[in-house]
Amino acid sequence: MEITAQQVWLMISAAMVLLMTPGLGLFYGGMTRAKSALNMIMMSFISAGIVGVVWVLYGYSLTTGEGVLGLFGNPFTSFGLQNLMGSPDLLKAGYSATFAIITVALISGAIADRAKFSAWALFVPVWITLIYCPLAYMIWGGGLMSAGGAVTAIFGQVIDFAGGAVVEISSGTAALVLAIIVGQRHGFAKDPNHRPHNLPFIMLGAAILWFGWFGFNAGAATSAEQAGLIWINTLVAPAAAMLSWLVTEKIRHGHPTSLGAASGVVAGLVAITPSCANISPLAAIALGLVAGAACCVFVDLKYRFGLDDSLDVVGVHLGAGLIGTLSLGLIALPVDGQGGGLFYGGGVQQLIAQAAAVVITLLLSGIGTAVIGLVINKTVGFRVSREAETAGVDLSEHAETAYALGEMGSGFSTLGQMLAHHAAATAPAERRAKEDSFA
Repeated sequence: MEITAQQVWLMISAAMVLLMTPGLGLFYGGMTRAKSALNMIMMSFISAGIVGVVWVLYGYSLTTGEGVLGLFGNPFTSFGLQNLMGSPDLLKAGYSATFAIITVALISGAIADRAKFSAWALFVPVWITLIYCPLAYMIWGGGLMSAGGAVTAIFGQVIDFAGGAVVEISSGTAALVLAIIVGQRHGFAKDPNHRPHNLPFIMLGAAILWFGWFGFNAGAATSAEQAGLIWINTLVAPAAAMLSWLVTEKIRHGHPTSLGAASGVVAGLVAITPSCANISPLAAIALGLVAGAACCVFVDLKYRFGLDDSLDVVGVHLGAGLIGTLSLGLIALPVDGQGGGLFYGGGVQQLIAQAAAVVITLLLSGIGTAVIGLVINKTVGFRVSREAETAGVDLSEHAETAYALGEMGSGFSTLGQMLAHHAAATAPAERRAKEDSFA
């Protein structure tokens, strides 16, 4: 058996990208209330389970091969991947599956703390089938926005190397629509208990995402030169975005926070995704600085508009996805002296192509998600009861809790009881004696 270095790298990259979904679960789990942490992690894990099966059955076929009107592939072309057995194309199928998994998992953050797990489990395969797969086919698989496609013939060739439109804008738009359908949490913008409960989880999740993103962006690199450019850009854009987010946060709110640092990293990663192979490192720094500062402002807009985007999916993924995708119209490098963005003398053609891809993605994901979400909401129902939300979706949806203090030998059912006991036990003897005399 012979295996090339590029094939080995593709397998490693696929594993790295797959790890991003559990990392996302930790990232989202830390951002929720303590009584919703397991539910958020489970929403990521179930996405991997469902999409993994769907992808092998027909999902990969929908994104490749013989197309139907340039909109989607024939689902029976590689049904069950039977015709790929004995072929290295199985590596490509596995790698592309990890992209589909994390794309739909991203959406879950917009409906944290209040969604039925069963409704989410129904939403995942339907959204992947009707939204993600057609979009991936149109841009990457030979469809309307691929080379030779009908949209490309009119507006020009869109650049979306690793998924600015396919992954980020589509998931961010779906998150916006789903947040509107499901509605606000009880106490939104008023209840302080809606703050993130575990900042170390968030930082760990962001670190795993950053690690996996090198496989996400560079897995499809075809040369050492291209891989090197992608690697550097994937390092420096989120680094710059983190710095600009923290500065913006300091100016606006008085303190740079760990949550801000993690969110800035993710914003930079999202922004560099479509352009990682097509801009210079200096441009990547500028892109990161813009994305970090802009998304820091975007996430606060949900309070102004009353949009309960629980974990800032819209502000970060839709916001930075739009910035990164459209920026290629300005800063894309020329190829063999031809084309390029406006700043490189390429004219407005690339910007027009990028804008066309953005509009099509917004319409497909927005309208499609609205139809899917409304049907599920009217039938199964997306929202848990108020009592279940108050008790916590971990308990109501999974009959589990992330922090069962009463079951760890302490004898205390709540953290408050444990802290009260500790304070009493460490009080001075005289104070305890005085309290006992009053008792």
